[in-house]
Amino acid sequence: MATRKKVKRKVQAKRKKRTVGKATRRTTVRKTTTVGKTVAKKAPRRLASSKKPRPTAETAGTPAPINERTPKAVKPELGPAQPISSERRIGVVTHYYSHLSVVGMQLEPGARLRVGDVIHIRGHTTDFRQRVESLEVNHASVSEVGPNDDFGLKVVDHAREHDAVFKVGS
Repeated sequence: MATRKKVKRKVQAKRKKRTVGKATRRTTVRKTTTVGKTVAKKAPRRLASSKKPRPTAETAGTPAPINERTPKAVKPELGPAQPISSERRIGVVTHYYSHLSVVGMQLEPGARLRVGDVIHIRGHTTDFRQRVESLEVNHASVSEVGPNDDFGLKVVDHAREHDAVFKVGS
């Protein structure tokens, strides 16, 4: 139960003129006034009948047969990137520049990549295909790159480091 606070008194100073002979003197007389404080309203009392019913414990009975129980959905496990039969792994994404939508890639030995090839980039949360339209080595456009080149590739979707890159076809 909330307790009431004491009412605080507010002191106001008033000046009063007092005449003594010919000279007028001003003196300060203090007058106290009480300032009432608003009291917070109490929450209305609830009747016993208006309370929410409490859940009752279920009675112990025979469990439902196994064939009537609903099976829970199981999410498929995503393993490492598995190529489709017509795809061949050619490299891995080493960096992604989000403000440019460009990936830095490292090709595996013996792999080559040309403008016009179709690639498939697949990872934990990435899975898209695109045609290679732009390849750059040291900020210079090239038409073909090999395994020893550090190159950038313009992509159409977000990619992440360690995503696998596959070449579709050939």
